[in-house]
Amino acid sequence: MSEHDHDATPPPGAAPPPGAAPPPGAPPPGAPHHEPYPQPHPQPHPQAYPQPYPTAPGSPPGPARLAAHKPGAVPLRPLRLGDMYDAAFRILRYNPKATVGAAVAVSTVAWALPVLLTVLLALTVGASFDLAAEDGGLSDAEASEFAAVLGQLGALVLGSFLQQIGLLFVTAVVVHVVATAAVGRKIGLGEAWAATRGRRWRLVGMSLLLSLVSVLVLTVAVLLGVAAWAATGDVLVTVLAGVLLGVLTLVVMVLFYVRVAYVAVPVLMLEGPGILAALRRSAELTRSHFWRTFGIGLLTALVAGVAGQVLAFPVSLVGQLGAVAVDPAYQLVLLTIVQAIAGVLAAAFTAPFTTAVTSLQYLDLRMRKEAFDVELMERAGLTTR
Repeated sequence: MSEHDHDATPPPGAAPPPGAAPPPGAPPPGAPHHEPYPQPHPQPHPQAYPQPYPTAPGSPPGPARLAAHKPGAVPLRPLRLGDMYDAAFRILRYNPKATVGAAVAVSTVAWALPVLLTVLLALTVGASFDLAAEDGGLSDAEASEFAAVLGQLGALVLGSFLQQIGLLFVTAVVVHVVATAAVGRKIGLGEAWAATRGRRWRLVGMSLLLSLVSVLVLTVAVLLGVAAWAATGDVLVTVLAGVLLGVLTLVVMVLFYVRVAYVAVPVLMLEGPGILAALRRSAELTRSHFWRTFGIGLLTALVAGVAGQVLAFPVSLVGQLGAVAVDPAYQLVLLTIVQAIAGVLAAAFTAPFTTAVTSLQYLDLRMRKEAFDVELMERAGLTTR
């Protein structure tokens, strides 16, 4: 053997020669590439921590099982509260464009029209008027100014409504971002939006149906209160009946929302059933898990609400201080701008975070009831049937 033939191994990092077979584990030429979900911490040794959950059927043993345990942002086992919050924050951190960025963009567009409308009304008509006219009424100019104020207040309502509609579609996008992060993939905003095609109007329809149910329940409660007043004519009895009806209404609404509607959006986006089928499926998943679902949902709403207030507080404070120095004709303009900025800042965190936690609860319920972790491992390419 020649002294030059003692080492035929190419140096590390060198390109393989033309026609050579790809190294083991490499994707075939021309295969689509998906960016893997980042793993900031190395996986520990299999014996480093005890496993609190039994091995699911089909899970690989040893180090292979540990890799399958968390291929992405979500541990593929029944989730605890800390797992959900950790995964939600990781998803927002490593995929901000498809989560926080989507919420900011939608909220900004939703508030652009109300702000523009308010500015135009203030510049063309004005927003200051005197209700104490000498003749006890309003002059034509004052009536026009009063209409302008109503228009500006209506712009605030319009902005809030448009923002809620836009954030409804953001929830659909975030659901897909969470689902792909669970199997170790990171998708962009465009891919996540494309995944919602064919299900967006069903999402709007389900939101309208749930709103209608809420209105009907409140209407029945009010009618019963009026009936109690008409039947007794006693103020104390009417007040007691009103309190009882209020408590019952709250209980009914919470039961309906948690048992029927809580994970209906992830069901609709990821499984693709109709509106009523999605609600039935949501009720099936939350059965026997009411208190756990309710507790996590309530805590998440409190955390998101406090965080939203903290983000919006500096802007609101500046707006209140600025209203003192601004001409009264432009105070509502300032109010609308401040409300728009505060709404965008609050939505940047609250909408993606709450949707991410709800989507993780959906995955958790399926893993607890249907061994969904095994299917997720197969999607991640870690196991085979």
